[in-house]
Order: sequence, then structure tokens, then C-alpha cells
Amino acid sequence: MASMRIPFPDKICYGGDYNPEQWPEEVWRDDMRLMKKAGVNFVSVGIFSWALLQPDKERYDFAWLDRLMDLLADNGIYADLATATASPPAWMARDYPETLPVDENGARYTNGSRQHYCPNSPVYREYGQKLVRRLVNRYKSHPALAMWHINNEYGCHISRCYCKQCEAAFRVWLKDQYGSIETLNDRWGTNFWSQTYYDWSEIHLPGKTPTYANPGQLLDYQRFMSDSLLECYLGEYRVIKEGTPDLPVMTNFMPHFKPLDYFKWAKHMDIVTWDSYPEPTAGIPVGAAMDHDLMRSLRGGQPFMLMEQVTSQVNWRQHNPLKRPGVMRLWSYQALARGGDGIMFFQWRASRAGAEKFHGAMVTHTGDEHSRVYKEVEQLGNELKMLDEIVGSRISAKAAIVFDYDNWWALELPSKPSADVKYIEQIRHYYDHLFRKNIAVDFVQPADDLSRYDLVIAPALYMVAEGVADNLERFVGNGGTLLTTFFSGIVDEHDRIHLGGYPAPLRKLLGICVEEFDPMLPGQTNRVAVTEATLYGEYSCNLWADLIRLEGAQSIAAFTDDFFAGMPAATVNAFGKGKAYYVGTQAEPAFISRLLDRLLSDSNVEAPLAAPEGVEVTCREHEDRRYWFILNHLPETVTIPLPPGQFDDMLGRTTVSDNIVLQKNELSILRSLNV
Repeated sequence: MASMRIPFPDKICYGGDYNPEQWPEEVWRDDMRLMKKAGVNFVSVGIFSWALLQPDKERYDFAWLDRLMDLLADNGIYADLATATASPPAWMARDYPETLPVDENGARYTNGSRQHYCPNSPVYREYGQKLVRRLVNRYKSHPALAMWHINNEYGCHISRCYCKQCEAAFRVWLKDQYGSIETLNDRWGTNFWSQTYYDWSEIHLPGKTPTYANPGQLLDYQRFMSDSLLECYLGEYRVIKEGTPDLPVMTNFMPHFKPLDYFKWAKHMDIVTWDSYPEPTAGIPVGAAMDHDLMRSLRGGQPFMLMEQVTSQVNWRQHNPLKRPGVMRLWSYQALARGGDGIMFFQWRASRAGAEKFHGAMVTHTGDEHSRVYKEVEQLGNELKMLDEIVGSRISAKAAIVFDYDNWWALELPSKPSADVKYIEQIRHYYDHLFRKNIAVDFVQPADDLSRYDLVIAPALYMVAEGVADNLERFVGNGGTLLTTFFSGIVDEHDRIHLGGYPAPLRKLLGICVEEFDPMLPGQTNRVAVTEATLYGEYSCNLWADLIRLEGAQSIAAFTDDFFAGMPAATVNAFGKGKAYYVGTQAEPAFISRLLDRLLSDSNVEAPLAAPEGVEVTCREHEDRRYWFILNHLPETVTIPLPPGQFDDMLGRTTVSDNIVLQKNELSILRSLNV
């Protein structure tokens, strides 16, 4: 075996999920040849191999994994070694059926797929941690080992369980949160509908109820399940860190995934990794860009790794079109452009059997290097070798969007004024314009230090927990610009109404009182009129209308229709050295664009360089260098003017100035010295 152990990561990681257990070992040797030809330096192994590693409850078999790890080391390829706990073996379901999860109707799931485990099962956790301890003890000094991969996509299929184990664990969790049942009754407001509890044993999981369950209980159950899955992760994490304290440990996240509080999870990961699968014919991947920015933000701007994407097509949509030539490469560079230090795929070699046999791979069913897909894989892998110096560089953002999982969960609980108010959609209304304008965006939590930003946007901040209003007032008072929107400042962290008139905790900051709100029916619209020059015009609006009374704020837009015609639809309030804006409806994109352009200008927040809409531009920085990523998502050739000076074209290995010309699906990465 070659000696390989180095600090990780010191280079851009490139590779994919490698599942050699699906193939005879003569194929492994050809895999090594093809990997080296494609510039692969990193693979994930063993993610779904528990059944092979542990044939029964007493017996383990690591012989095949020994040979694989040695083969990787001999070929200079690092291993992201998985704990294999994402899919328990069949013997566990047979011998311990209580490890299987239960749905809200009381039906127990069966094995035969994946993720068939209850996160609060002591048996599942015990056997999983025993396996992890054996893996750590066996491979902790192996030269191929670079990173540990715990489980896989936690909560993807089973994010909630309603079994008796979970019910008992929920009661313990509630005791830890509230201390006494009297406090719980107060926080949940159980005097409503005669829900008062006198003993912890009376509290059940919010499964199948005749009508709406208690909102506080639903919210806490969501928190509890996120914490339960996190505790599964942490049980394995502790075992790994005990044996290999210096190796990075992670699990792979998913795009804007609602069941898990990724900000909380990321505190226990050494590097954030995630899986991205945008629909390839849906146009410019704005949603993927937003998720890249979110993943980069989870650990305060630390670079992340794109752990999974597909080379060509997936298998799990109703219709699965191909990525067109050049799209895979372009979208891979989008991940780098937004803070990624690794580009990985699911998977290396397309499976012959199983549920994902039609899922794309780096090596297709042709099995060789002659496919279009492999040639694109090879091109990308060998290009990335020229970019290792980018590793560790960061993005400096002056604009931020508040993203809060508790707010997401609470906002979308049932029994709301409108079921059509969706958190991610409200964020996208504002993020999309910033993307089109190439404004760098961080995602922050409501209680975070906001002092590094000039503009903070908090769409649909329904939940304002204790201390959040003070934090926002401090930000605006010190000169920041805040924009928030309808249905904000409504409840506390237990989903109880803030008394004193909407939005009670934000009334002073915003200078308004929302007397009523009028959710609109599907297809219903109103209009807002603006008379001031920069926003002048009439704009359509839908979904929601706030009836706003001014309490020091100024109206910048007014409704034109219905009995509240002439009342403010959007406001601005001077507060300390800054300003707080409020938009009391869902206005059409043209209004949002003009408003954001005004706020960006007033806050001196600018794009790295001017480019037409559809050309994505970002800038990553080391202390002494900048890296400008310019990606052309347009169907035609574009010419981009450059700032004064000379730039190194890192892919073309030339020096450029004045402008750069990019064809369809092309990109450029330019390097300049920081001055």
C-alpha cells in the first residue's frame, strides 16, 4: 500500500460514490484505470454495505473492504469511508422488528428498500455503533482513509416515526425542554380544546387526530425528530472521533430539506456536504445556486463539498431527461463558484441491477471510456487539477437572507390564514433577483451577528423568538438596511401569538401596525401604485394583503383596489442610522426588482462585475488573490467587459484583459491579485 495520508482537503476533490461490491473484482482493476484517466482522486465507499460487512448479528466480514482500501491506496485515490448504517441488513428486521419505523396510521414499514430504521431504536443504534467501532479500529491508520461518511441523506425517506419507542423518547425530550408539565401546558396553550395534561404519560405523538393537532405539539415533534436523527448521527460521530480525532466527519445534506435543522446539524460536521439534482431542462439553476449559498453559510462561509450530482439523468422523477452537452461541466463549476471545494457524483459506475440502475453515472452501461458522458467527466476531472489553489478561498457577502428552520416548520403548520404561503417560495421571490444581479448572498439565522452585512432580507419571518427583535433593531440602528414582508412578527418560539397588534415585536422597528390581513384566493389579484420616481408605476400583487396603519413609517406603495384602496402596501421607517422596509403583499417581480435595486444602491452592495442577466458571476478570495467565476447560462455567445487590469485565465492558461467572450454553456475562471 502507498503512503498517502495528508491534510484534507488540500486539493479539489473529484470522484463519486463507488460501489464495487456490485461488481466482480476484475472490474475493480479497470475502475482504477478509468478513475486515473478521468482525474478522480476521491471516492465514497461502503455507503450501503452493512449487509455484506455483517452477515449476521455475531459475524463480520471485512475482507472485501480490505482489498478495496488497499487497491485505492495503491492507485493514489482517497476514500471517504462510510459507516454503512443507512440501510440495516435483513436479519435486523427479522430478529428485531421493533427497529422498523411506524407511520402515522400505526402501520410498520418493512425492509427491502433503504432507511428502514426507527431513529430512536436502541437496537439500531447499538448495532450501528458496534459496526462503526470495528470500522474505525480496522481502518484508522489506513493510508487511503481521508474522511468519514456517516449514514446517508438522513431523513430522506423516513423523517418521522410514530412507534412506542419514539413516544417514550418524545416524553423524555419534552421533560428536558420544559422541566415541568405546568410549563409545557403554558407553552402549548393546552387550555384550548381541553388539552391540559396532568401527567407526562398522557402526552402522545401527534399522529392521526380527528382534526388539527396542537400547534405547539406539532412544532416540538418536528424539533424532536430532527434531534432524534441528529442523535443517531452523533452516536456514530463520537465513536469515530474517539478513534480518529483528526479526520473530518460528515453526512450528506439535501437541497432546502425541511425535516432537519441543518444549521444545528452543521455544528457537528467538520465539512458540509450536500447532494444536488436540479431538473436539467428547467433553465438556469437558480435553486441550486441558492442551495449552494445555504450550504456555504451553514458553517459561517466555510467551503463545502458537492457530494452528489448526476452526470446525465436521474431515475426517480416521472420523466428523466438528459443533461445536454456542457451542462454537467457548467453546473459543476457553479458549485465551485459558490464556495465548493469538491465535485462528486452519484455514482461512479452505473448499476446493473436495483432501483437505481437507470440513474446516470460517471461510467455508463457501456462500461468504457468511449461514451459522451465519460469524455465530459474526463475533461472536467483533468481541468480541476489546475485549480487546487482555489481550495479554502471564501466568498465575501454584504447581503444576507434570514433562513430559520423553526420559522419554516411553524409557518407551514396547518390552520393558518393561507395554506399557500410557503417559506421557500417567499425566500425565492427575493433571492432570485439577487442571483440575476450577481449579488453575493449569505444565509443567516435570526439571532446571528449581522454587523458584517449592509442589507438583510427576512421574508415571512412569522416566528420571532426572544431576542430576535432586539438583534434586528441593533442591526438597523447601527446603519443597516432591513427588508421584511407580510406575516412576519406574528408568533413566539412556541407558536403563540405576540400580543399587542401585529407585528408586535417589530412594530417599533418597522413603524407600523398591521390591523388585519386579507389572504387572497387563488387567481385573485390586487394592484399597488407607487408615485416616487425610482419605483414609479402600478404593479399587480396576489396571495396576501396587509391592512397597515402607519406609526412613524412612510408609505412607498399603496393598494389600488378593494375597501383598503389607498392604504399602504409597502413602507419604510427610519430607525437609528438605518432603515427598515416592509412589504405587505406578494408583489409582482418587477416591483421586487426595482425595490431591491434601490436598496442595493442605497447600501452600496454591488456585483463583482457587470454582466447580462443569465451570466452568473461570483468572486472567491484568499488574502492575496481573487478568483472570478463567469458562467454563461445563456443560449448565445456573450462578451463580458472586465475591470481595468490583467487577469490570468486559469483554464485557458492565458492572460486576458478588457473583456472575455463565452459561448453557450461556457465559463471562465480568472485570477487577479488583491490590491
